[in-house]
Amino acid sequence: MNLNNRILSRKLKIFLNYFVGPTLFVWLSFSIYRQIKQQGDVQVSWNLIRDAFLNQSNWKIFLVILLMFLNWGIEAKKWQILVSRIEKISFWNAYRAIFTGQAFALNTINRAGDFVGRILYLHEGNRLKAVALSLVGSMSQILVTFFVGLFALTGLRFTILNQLKGFEGLNGFWLDALMITLFIGVFLFTILYFNVALFIRLIEKIPFIARFRYFIEKLEALHWRELTRILFLSAARYVVFIIQYVLLLQVFGVESSMVSLAMMVSVLFLVLAMVPSIALAELGFRGKVSLQLFGLLSTNHIGIIAAAAGIWIINLIIPAIAGSILILGVRLFKNKQNKKNLNS
Repeated sequence: MNLNNRILSRKLKIFLNYFVGPTLFVWLSFSIYRQIKQQGDVQVSWNLIRDAFLNQSNWKIFLVILLMFLNWGIEAKKWQILVSRIEKISFWNAYRAIFTGQAFALNTINRAGDFVGRILYLHEGNRLKAVALSLVGSMSQILVTFFVGLFALTGLRFTILNQLKGFEGLNGFWLDALMITLFIGVFLFTILYFNVALFIRLIEKIPFIARFRYFIEKLEALHWRELTRILFLSAARYVVFIIQYVLLLQVFGVESSMVSLAMMVSVLFLVLAMVPSIALAELGFRGKVSLQLFGLLSTNHIGIIAAAAGIWIINLIIPAIAGSILILGVRLFKNKQNKKNLNS
């Protein structure tokens, strides 16, 4: 009977390995297609992007696309470092995991579901542990986004925004109150990030959480040096974001100084991080906020919308499409003899 059970279990795993990948590919592909069709500005923006390849600034478009691979490559390195606590994976597998994660992320609030795609490339015994580690990577990126965004908002507050009586219902008083609140939040979040091990040890004393200690125990082993390295990688990735956006703004004729554009992009990322949204429904909101912010620098509204849509397509949609294809090669159950598991 035990032998029969093992045979059935092995057959079930084989079936799932070769059934789930294609099924997820069909679902993700249809989801991406359906949602893109619902975006009103995509067609116009795509025409502008296509035309941009024919002018003298086309090298900037190619550079933005190349930077997309660098952007996700940095994220892949972060993931490789984080999961090394539980399992050694190659950089290529980490890269594939990041792209596959983007396919899942498009249907979740603030792309929080990308960990689902990431953990598929790990051994099944380590997947739930990796979820907690993925949160650390997200925390580092959020911390950089809020820190730089707050710095940029402060600079704009006393330059461009200081000349305005109000901005979308925010007068000087409420804008200052928002900045103070953000400063306190960033300060507390920084303390939490660099003391995540202490925080985990404290919450493990709660009886309900103690039962799930197995899934978060690896966070206790994260040293401040590793956290700093992850934070620097997140900062490097953020710089790539800024360069990409500024290049596209220049391609579509949004004229202003590079410093002003970079600061406004940082504020845009801050707003996008603060307001929950689903990536596939994000373009409309992203475009509206972009118009409000970059409209303070330029009257080229078409160029502003095109740049927002271009970043959305290049940084989110293209990786998601690639991830949906890569998932065809994912196997839910791996050969135990080939795994490199650091946690026996």
